[in-house]
Amino acid sequence: MRNRRTDPFHSDDQPRTPARAVERHARGRFPRLRVCGFLLVTLCLQCAVAGAAGGPFGLDSELPLDTQGIWGRRYQTGIENGVIAVEVAGALWFGDDDKLGHTFWQDIDATVLSGVAAQVLKYAVGRPRPYQGNDPNAFFKGSHFQSFPSGEVTLQASFVTPLIANYYQQDPWIFALAALPVYDAIARLKSQAHWQSDVIAGGLLGAGFGYWATTRATPLSVQILPRGVTVGFRTRF
Repeated sequence: MRNRRTDPFHSDDQPRTPARAVERHARGRFPRLRVCGFLLVTLCLQCAVAGAAGGPFGLDSELPLDTQGIWGRRYQTGIENGVIAVEVAGALWFGDDDKLGHTFWQDIDATVLSGVAAQVLKYAVGRPRPYQGNDPNAFFKGSHFQSFPSGEVTLQASFVTPLIANYYQQDPWIFALAALPVYDAIARLKSQAHWQSDVIAGGLLGAGFGYWATTRATPLSVQILPRGVTVGFRTRF
């Protein structure tokens, strides 16, 4: 059985009052901003070394098609589905009164809202993907072109940001989760499904909503759903 006093992924047994939660979030706000900055710099540097030539910011070039090995589409979709399953199952199992469960509820807020924002931008910007014309300067070509921003990188960044922001001080290894959006960004570039600026924008969007989620004492999804859902199934056994 886990020792809740020494297990870094769980809070103590005392109920978390709104005042305590607000105070904790206020103390951690600026360190969390640095965490978001780290994630974005890592993603931008990785995309920069992948190639740069054109586009509105001079960042974009089409990479040679590579869908072999770990860059295969099945691995990309597998990680995407796995991330969604982990955050939903974790939130429902641990509940908002548990520190890890609270973080997973923040993940749900971040992934849902950033996903909606990404989809709205896709329709609004209408940017063709590299395999749809290889013109990084093409924009506003219609709703059938949805390269900007990368929705999958948005998802990965929105998922890892609350986890890193809430745990990096006690468990520095949590920074390894930054590999998820970085991997996905490279995979999407190699699949010729996105430009460099697409995946960077996705990282910005996801990390931004992820940071916003950590500033709320009570996740938006917890406020909307019935208490019986957000309390956590683990407490019933």
